[in-house]
Amino acid sequence: MEPGPPRGRRKRHRFGRALPAAILLAAAATSDAGAQALTSDLFNGQPDSFSGQNRPLRRIGDSAQQTAGMDTSTPSRIGQPPPVFAVPAGTGASSMGYDSLNRKKRPPRRKPAVSPTVLPPVPTTKPPAPLLPMVVPVVPPVRLPSAMTTANRPKLAPAILGAVEGQPPRRRLTVDDDPFGPAGIYAGTFLVKPAIEVWTGYDSNPGRINNGKGSWLYMIAPELLAASNWERHSVIADLRGSFTGYSMRNDGGCDCSTGTPVASPLPVNIDRPDFTGAVKGRWDVTRDTRINTDARLRVFTDNPGSPNIQANLQRYPIATSFGGTLGATQSFNRFEVTANGLVDRTVYQQSTLSDGTKSSNRDRDYNQYSGLLRGSYEVMPQLKPFVEATIDRRERDLEFDRYGYARNSSGYIVRAGSTFELSRLITGEASAGYSSRSYEDPRLRDISGFLVSASLIWKPTGLTTVSFNALTTIDETTLPGVSGVLSRSYSAQVEHAFRRYLIGTLKFGYTTADYDGSDRFDKIYSVGGDLVYKFTRDVHAKLQLRHDWLNSTATGADYQATLFMLGIRLQR
Repeated sequence: MEPGPPRGRRKRHRFGRALPAAILLAAAATSDAGAQALTSDLFNGQPDSFSGQNRPLRRIGDSAQQTAGMDTSTPSRIGQPPPVFAVPAGTGASSMGYDSLNRKKRPPRRKPAVSPTVLPPVPTTKPPAPLLPMVVPVVPPVRLPSAMTTANRPKLAPAILGAVEGQPPRRRLTVDDDPFGPAGIYAGTFLVKPAIEVWTGYDSNPGRINNGKGSWLYMIAPELLAASNWERHSVIADLRGSFTGYSMRNDGGCDCSTGTPVASPLPVNIDRPDFTGAVKGRWDVTRDTRINTDARLRVFTDNPGSPNIQANLQRYPIATSFGGTLGATQSFNRFEVTANGLVDRTVYQQSTLSDGTKSSNRDRDYNQYSGLLRGSYEVMPQLKPFVEATIDRRERDLEFDRYGYARNSSGYIVRAGSTFELSRLITGEASAGYSSRSYEDPRLRDISGFLVSASLIWKPTGLTTVSFNALTTIDETTLPGVSGVLSRSYSAQVEHAFRRYLIGTLKFGYTTADYDGSDRFDKIYSVGGDLVYKFTRDVHAKLQLRHDWLNSTATGADYQATLFMLGIRLQR
């Protein structure tokens, strides 16, 4: 017998199970078949090429009609617990990967753990009192830095420490070559460096005469240097002056055997001023064209011991020389041409004699007009040879001087040389040439001769500097029958820095003076030394010792002099 319901009931049972399924199919036939629409993500490029129907978050339509009538607002989470996701968030992503500069991120450095400070145990009972009074030294307890103390210390910014990611390396500060040099004062766009020196000392022969007497002296020497700080153009002003006063007063010469006064080559008052000032300007018209200007002023007296000094003077007459320069410089690639015009005037004040009378010096006043042409070629940045030619004309205020000579003259200078810089050890300029001057008076011979001009600096070590200078000039004179003085000067000095604040200098000088038209020929020698102690940038102490002597073919013109000076320099 078969198990289950009887045969009649089996048919009714099958019909009862099929009836509900038919009803469900009929209801589904009357609804939309939107769930069967093909969407853009139904197919993908993954294996099996078909996206399963039960894929989570799969869209069932491409148009926004599927969401019509639905509430798309986000439900409020106020007062609700935070959501819990099945997959936890990724960890360690902040210390991996790449930064904005495409470099691998480095894990942050961990600070070393600071062990807590262990304090000594506090005794619970007091020690027994001593029978006799005793002195116990008080030792301060050793306090170790605690974690709280190190945590409260101010930290430097990472930008200062150079620890910022991607920060460029910090540039190191340049080394100051002269840590005791003047810093200067900024006045607008100008850097101004003022200074003043005060000296005192002793001169064994201030008049530079044969068998002269010594005298105490003082000297005040202010100076001012100003330079512009412009992107284009340039103005530089260099002003230096001094006044030297002596305690000695000359009472005049006399013939002690007869008591008859004689002419004294030394003035009664030998105090003398000195000033040298120049203001140079450069105007950059274009990259290759520049305009050069120069204004200069010189206040001086005749050098002590000069044969141009009158006898029986009350004081040295002061002379003033002033002038200016206007020119232009044009560059043609490496070739450069400079043309300048110069005008100068020299004026002497009247001489005051020891008896109070006046003596005119107008025959010494003159104007000088000059023209300069210079061409140079830059062979390399360290070598620039040049050729230079200068012509000038000197016009006296008086046609004839006190001795009846017509001293109007014309002259020229031609020289060739080079500016150079050899391995940064030897720098400077050197040239050689020929100079000549002719006078209107036929009784005055023409002056001519070879000339040498040089300004060299040699640095054998970082602490030692050797400099050399040479100069040849033709100077005016008032001696009767003498055309002029052909002077050649040579000087050298060695400067050594024992310390940055202690500088020693040795100086040597040699000068020759040839009085054309006479038999006089002078040789002047000079040997000296300086010592400078720099306390700060603003205060320097100076010591100077120098010995001068002159050998001349003129009778009674030889002299010797020793100068000792101690001073202080204040600068800013």
